[in-house]
Amino acid sequence: MARFGINPKNTYGVSIPNIRKMAKEIGMNHSLAQRLWSSGIHEARILASIIDNPEIVTEEQIEKWAKDFDSWDVCDQCCLNLFKRTKFAYQKANEWSHDKQEFVKRASFALMACLAVYDKKTDDRQFEKFLPVIKREAFDERNYVKKAVNWALRQIGKRNLNLNKIAIETAKEIQQIDSKSAKWIASDAIRELTSEKVQSRLRK
Repeated sequence: MARFGINPKNTYGVSIPNIRKMAKEIGMNHSLAQRLWSSGIHEARILASIIDNPEIVTEEQIEKWAKDFDSWDVCDQCCLNLFKRTKFAYQKANEWSHDKQEFVKRASFALMACLAVYDKKTDDRQFEKFLPVIKREAFDERNYVKKAVNWALRQIGKRNLNLNKIAIETAKEIQQIDSKSAKWIASDAIRELTSEKVQSRLRK
């Protein structure tokens, strides 16, 4: 796990499929989710993100959990399983982009990526608002931030043809920034977003 950049502290080595199996057996349980998170155990926190009820998650809770992130996979799992389903998702995606903590800032862009994939109802304008934020933060050289910035840009650009065009334009602007991180983010995104595979899928 350490080789993959996952914090091995307080980790039991339980696989994600087994955690999801447990979550299915438990069902939604807000109070248990709070206790699991408080344990500080790596897998317990991932399980907490799956079984918690997004309808009753408070802003205070979402802020506390984000501040507790000590590993990219817990960050991403929380965004994927829980945060994206709360009423604070778009708000936190913007707010956390200014945060100095690496994993909180990563959560900002992980949320953007998750929302771009799973929120089918929101119109393009909301995602267009994310693109200047992505451009602004593309200089961040920290590994887990730059990868999430790239992830957000690519997922927004794969949402539909309109956003694909705007995302490619944004990537070309990012490419002009004097930063190794920005140039990597842009080149990688342009390569995928202009690929025949992506273009063909979007045209269909």
